[in-house]
Amino acid sequence: MMRNVWVLLVFMLSACSVMTPATDAPAVPPASAQATPIPLEVVQPSATAEPPVQESMTQAAPPTALPAETQAVSTAQAGPATVLPEAADYLWERVVGGLVNPIGLEHAQDGSGRLFIIEQDGRILIWKDGILLDAPFLDIRDRVGNRGSEQGLLGLAFHPRYTENGYLYVNYTDTKGDTHIARFTVSEVNPDQADPTTEKTLLVVSQPFGNHNGGVVVFGPDGYLYLGLGDGGSGGDPQGNAQSTQTLLGKILRIDVDSGDPYGIPPDNPFAGGGGLPEIWAYGLRNPWRISFDRLIGDLYIGDVGQNQWEEIDFLSSGAQPGANFGWDYREGFHPFEGAYQGNDLIDPLIEYDHSQGCSVTGGVVYRGINLQAWQGVYIYGDYCSGNVWGLLRNSDGSWQNGLLFQTNSRISSFGVDEAGEVYLVDHRGDIYHLTQ
Repeated sequence: MMRNVWVLLVFMLSACSVMTPATDAPAVPPASAQATPIPLEVVQPSATAEPPVQESMTQAAPPTALPAETQAVSTAQAGPATVLPEAADYLWERVVGGLVNPIGLEHAQDGSGRLFIIEQDGRILIWKDGILLDAPFLDIRDRVGNRGSEQGLLGLAFHPRYTENGYLYVNYTDTKGDTHIARFTVSEVNPDQADPTTEKTLLVVSQPFGNHNGGVVVFGPDGYLYLGLGDGGSGGDPQGNAQSTQTLLGKILRIDVDSGDPYGIPPDNPFAGGGGLPEIWAYGLRNPWRISFDRLIGDLYIGDVGQNQWEEIDFLSSGAQPGANFGWDYREGFHPFEGAYQGNDLIDPLIEYDHSQGCSVTGGVVYRGINLQAWQGVYIYGDYCSGNVWGLLRNSDGSWQNGLLFQTNSRISSFGVDEAGEVYLVDHRGDIYHLTQ
């Protein structure tokens, strides 16, 4: 009975981020924040779901391919899919359980096959050879604050030359609620442990409220580190952060961790020469909860959490010019929200959906594995509240197919891929699922 009441509350309240509904009151952790493991189960497509509805939208010209040396997957793979897969032929199989608020999954691209699971309270665990190791890879719970359900250890990325330098980068909120971007180094004697004493702080961003922290940390195909930060929280962006180029909030940042101390500024960042903060690469975002690059082509996909009506996926093709403005808080999705924008250069979402289908978008990943060729090139994304999983696929003429593929019972906090490009779903209640046939 109490569970039903909680589910009802989640859908009645407007989405604030992937972890909590929008409200000006202090955040209340969802039931999924409890550490109690749930029973073993396999999430399958709903037998009663209607066939996916496909939409076609006009989009810019096809992206320019990256140089061959930057492509992370073999060009010997079969070509991309031309239609969305028949979801009934596939399922999400649980491979890890008993986790405490997992919020992300990464790999080190070091040939080890390990998966690194981010727990929100401040631990990173290793799944290795089908076993969850007892000792954490990194434990920084002593410095991570989780006062509200949107704070904690939120992101992880391994340096492209991790096998040489042992560097990993994290995004966490400290005990004051402020965002820290920090670098750690793997232990010199144990590759399954990072050394918590090696922390080097790159950036600290003051957070005015306890929500909309963003949290993503990802290296782009250009070798720069990209950081996703929310607009600072509350509701309706009361401080106007998303459209201000004098704050790092409501932005995607882009920094060069291989030059400068603690980092350098890429020379083609839009404000590298002045007029705004030099770290800014894109702006006009509310709460970018998971961004990812297509590991073959280099396109960028952004899941930006809406206010109280519309969730959106934003898109930039590889080679797009820095300085994109995605419109918040002039717009929520395609729709006017607050104020009038003087100009015609706002970037439209690739797709939006309303709150009859969920309440908080979770940005996903493009499938570039080898086991499920029908999924080749499909961008897989979901919703935290409803557990819906959709697929987006670009047509040869530049238009897009979008369809509902799975109706799961998961609180989808993230998607991830392994070294081979196979896709995993992270359930905030404690489980990891693998997309398989």
